[in-house]
Amino acid sequence: MDDITTGSTIPFGLYSWRVLDTQKNRMLVITEDIIDQRPYHDAYTDITWADCALRKYLNGEFYNRFSEADKAKIIPMENKNPDNEWYKTKGGEYTRDKIFLLSVEEAVCKYFGDSSSKLYSPGKNQRYWFERKDENNIKRKAKYQGRGWWWWLRSPGRLGVKAVYIHGDGNIGIQGNNILKGNIADGRCTGGVRPALWLKV
Repeated sequence: MDDITTGSTIPFGLYSWRVLDTQKNRMLVITEDIIDQRPYHDAYTDITWADCALRKYLNGEFYNRFSEADKAKIIPMENKNPDNEWYKTKGGEYTRDKIFLLSVEEAVCKYFGDSSSKLYSPGKNQRYWFERKDENNIKRKAKYQGRGWWWWLRSPGRLGVKAVYIHGDGNIGIQGNNILKGNIADGRCTGGVRPALWLKV
């Protein structure tokens, strides 16, 4: 483990994971690729991360795919869920998660370069998106089955029926996509899922 640094990829369970942070006895990892396409919630209603169906799935069915030995290495963490910085939509209560999605603050300010100025001091013409020329967009891009695709964050969007996402080009859709139907006209939600977790070293 001594040679693992931020940006390294490691195998764990059934997937390859990218290391986002290393601390004395633990590290934060996220799946290298989008591993699934799922809606954020199973009903079109105001919801926060604490009560959404995707959180229930990740900490239930998905978590239970790991072996008992691997489960013992996953560290449950208390996660803050801030309100949406632009729209003040409520982020909800703190949650204790084994598996989780990143928040917009984590994705924008900490783990894929620092674009915090675009979050906290948006330009006058920024209403729904960050800047498409943000130099950190490329670090947030991800693929699903070999193709660039958008993926969910756990933060609320412009309304309680939306959640923030990262576009296929890496740009931040802070206004959010609809939690159930996404942006697909036929009613299917194809939001990408990139689980994250803290792992014992």
